[in-house]
Amino acid sequence: MKKIYPNVELGENVIIEDFCIIGLPPRGYREGELKTVIGSNSVIRSHTVIYAGNVIGTHFQTGHHVFIREQNEIGDHVSIGTNSVIEHHIQFADNVRCHSNVFIPEFTVLAEGCWIGPNVVITNANYPLGKNVKAQLKGAHVGRHAKIGANSTLLPGVTIGENSLVG
Repeated sequence: MKKIYPNVELGENVIIEDFCIIGLPPRGYREGELKTVIGSNSVIRSHTVIYAGNVIGTHFQTGHHVFIREQNEIGDHVSIGTNSVIEHHIQFADNVRCHSNVFIPEFTVLAEGCWIGPNVVITNANYPLGKNVKAQLKGAHVGRHAKIGANSTLLPGVTIGENSLVG
């Protein structure tokens, strides 16, 4: 059993395994109001939830139990590992690899070919309990072909340069 909401566009040869929810409207939106696109030859593994408003390229794949919030731009040949959480308004360029148990907060940019190891946490709030915190969020920017090693934590607004190794 799976649930695919209205206004979801699936490319050719997309595999959606059991117990997935695709195109779930975020709070404040109606069913079908935001278009969701998943490119051809993608594999969405069981128990994955993809909110409405995502534009996902070809050859995308998830592990099991992946949670992807609304309005992200995800390129071609992107892989997101099991139990990962992807918040909203994130940019994934082509050929990005996120391993299992990764947390990516809103406003993060992952450039082409970057590699995010298992259990990586990226943060975006310098003062999570501060006043007006939502207006002060700063996503990290991970440069082209950078590698972020297992169990690393990236702080708000940090820029990781092209071909860098962290961790």
